[in-house]
Amino acid sequence: MSAKPRESEQMSDNPYDIDKLAFSWGEMLRTSGELAKTMAERSKTNPVGETPLDPFNLRGASMAMLDHMLQQPEKLTEAQFTLWRNYMSLWDSTLTRLTGGHAADVVESDPADRRFKAEAWHKDALFGFIRQSYLLTARWLLQLVEQNSGTLEPMAARKLQFFTKQFIDAMSPTNFAMTNPDVLQATLESGGQNLVRGMRNLCEDMKRGHLTMTDENAFKLGENIATTKGQVVFRNHMLELIHYAPAGDKVYETPLLIVAPWINKYYILDLRPDNSFVKWCVDQGHSVFMVSWVNPDATLRDVGFDDYMKDGIVAALDAIKKQTGAKSANVVGYCIGGTLLSMTLAWLKAKKKDGAVKSATFLTTLIDFENSGDLKLFVDEQQLELLHDKMSKQGFMDADTMKATFNMLRANDLIWSFVVNNYLLGREPFRFDLLYWNSDSTNLPAKMHEYYLRHMYLNNDLAKAEKLNVGGVKLDLGTIKTPCYFLSTRDDHIAPWKATYEGAKLMAGPVTFTLAGSGHIAGVINHPAAKKYNHWTSSAMPKKPEAWLEKASAHEGSWWPHWNEWLKEFAGKKVAAIDPAKGPLKPLCPAPGTYVKVKA
Repeated sequence: MSAKPRESEQMSDNPYDIDKLAFSWGEMLRTSGELAKTMAERSKTNPVGETPLDPFNLRGASMAMLDHMLQQPEKLTEAQFTLWRNYMSLWDSTLTRLTGGHAADVVESDPADRRFKAEAWHKDALFGFIRQSYLLTARWLLQLVEQNSGTLEPMAARKLQFFTKQFIDAMSPTNFAMTNPDVLQATLESGGQNLVRGMRNLCEDMKRGHLTMTDENAFKLGENIATTKGQVVFRNHMLELIHYAPAGDKVYETPLLIVAPWINKYYILDLRPDNSFVKWCVDQGHSVFMVSWVNPDATLRDVGFDDYMKDGIVAALDAIKKQTGAKSANVVGYCIGGTLLSMTLAWLKAKKKDGAVKSATFLTTLIDFENSGDLKLFVDEQQLELLHDKMSKQGFMDADTMKATFNMLRANDLIWSFVVNNYLLGREPFRFDLLYWNSDSTNLPAKMHEYYLRHMYLNNDLAKAEKLNVGGVKLDLGTIKTPCYFLSTRDDHIAPWKATYEGAKLMAGPVTFTLAGSGHIAGVINHPAAKKYNHWTSSAMPKKPEAWLEKASAHEGSWWPHWNEWLKEFAGKKVAAIDPAKGPLKPLCPAPGTYVKVKA
C-alpha cells in the first residue's frame, strides 16, 4: 500500500526548478528552528542521564567479541580480504554497467525486501552499486558477529547479533534522502516540497512523542472499526464484558468467551465486518462474549495476575452464567490472554471448578517461554532493575515503551518504512485500520508486568509444575484435562510456533494443534472469504515440532472453519438466543464500551 501526497501538494511545471528548490530550502531552514525548539522542550522532560548509555549491556559482549577476534588475526584478515574481493567484483560489474554492458549482481537482494523494490535500485548503475555495497557490508558484518560471538554466553551472543541487525537496518541507504532514488525523484519533481512537508511531519511527531503510523483521525471506534453490535453487560475495575447480538433466533447453548490480550486492545478481533473474527463467530451461531480490559493508570500499580484471573476470566465466566444460564463456556485466549487462560485452567482444576470451561482455544500463545524469541533479549536482571525503577515512579509500563519494543522486532516494516514515507517523501501517514490498532496501545500495571517478565520470560516458571503460586494455588499445567485447540502461525516473531508447540505438550487432556501461514496478527485475523495463506493440521502430537510439521496435512485458506468444526463438539445444541439489551444482566452501554476508548 502506498500513501498519497498531501492534498496541498502542487507539482512544479518545471520539475528541475532551481528557484523552487531554493525556496524549499529556506522553508526547511525556518522549520528546522521549530524542530530545534521542540527537541529542546522534550529534552527538559526527558533529561540526559536518566537512561544508561548502555541500557542493553552490549559493551561487555562487544569487547569480549573484539578480544576474541584479535586473538585470531588470520581469520580477521581472511574476512577483510573476502569483503575486499567482493568489492572488487562489484566495482568491475558497475564499470561494465556504466559503459553500457550487462553484468549480473554480485549480491542479490531478497525479493521480499520491499526497501529495494524501486526500479532504479536494479537498473541504474549508481543505485545498483549503492544497494549492493550496502548488502555486501551488511551481510559481512552480520557474519563476522555471528562467527565471533560463539564464545559468549548464548543470550549475550543473541543480543549482540540482534542489535547489530538493528544498526544495519538503520544504516540502509533507503533511509537517507541522498541515497534513495524515490526521494531524489520526489525532491526534483516537487521542488523540495516533500522535504519541507517531511520536516513538518517530524515536528508534529516530536510534539506527539511518537512516530505516526496512520491517520489517527480516520477511524472511530463503533463507527468504522469495532462495529459488531452488542452491549456491555458487566463491568468491574479490570474489564468490561461485551455480549454481542446474535445473528438469528437460535445459538449454540455453550457460550463463547474471548479473552483478548491486554497489551493491546481487543478490537484487533473486530476491525471491520469483512475481517472480524467476532462477527464471523456470531454468524456461525455462537453466543459471543468479549473481554475488553481496562487501560490501567497509576491507581492499578499493584494489580497482578491474580487480579487478571479472578476479576478477569473468572468474573467473566460468572457473569456469562447469570446472563445465559449456561454452567460452562468455551473460552478463547489470544497471546497473553491465552497465557492467563492456561493459568486459570490450572487454578480451576485445583479448586475442582474445571467444569466451568468446556474447551479452551489458545491463539499464538506462549506457555513455555524457554525459546520465546527475540522479546527474551529485552529481559535480564539489569533490564528488570531499570524497569522496576521506572515503573516504581509512574506505577505502570507506558504504552509507548511497549510499542517501541514490539516495533523493533520488525524495524524495517514498523519503523523505517514510516520514516521514509512521512519524513523523506513528505506523505500523509497511511490510512489503515490495523496500523491504527497497532498505535492504540495500552499501559501495563507495574506489578503484573514485572511479574510477567521475571517469572515467564526470565525464569520460565509457568512451564514448571507448582513453581508459580497464583490465587493461592500452586499451578500445575499437567493437571489440565480440558480439551484444547492451539493455533500458531509460522512466521510469528512474538510467539514462535515451535515454542507454542512446547507449551501445548504440557496439557494432560486432548490437544489439537494447528499451524497457520503468516504472522502473529495476519495469520490469526484471516477471514475465510479472503482466501489467503494456508494452514496445516495433524491429529498427532510427536515430541518435536519439526516432526509434527513433517507429517501435517496442508490446507488452503483460513484456519477458522477447521477450528469451528472442532468447537462444535463442545458447543451443544441450539437454544433460543438472548438479546443482550434484554437479558438478565442490565446493559450498561452499547459495544464497544468505554474502557476501549481510554487512550494511554
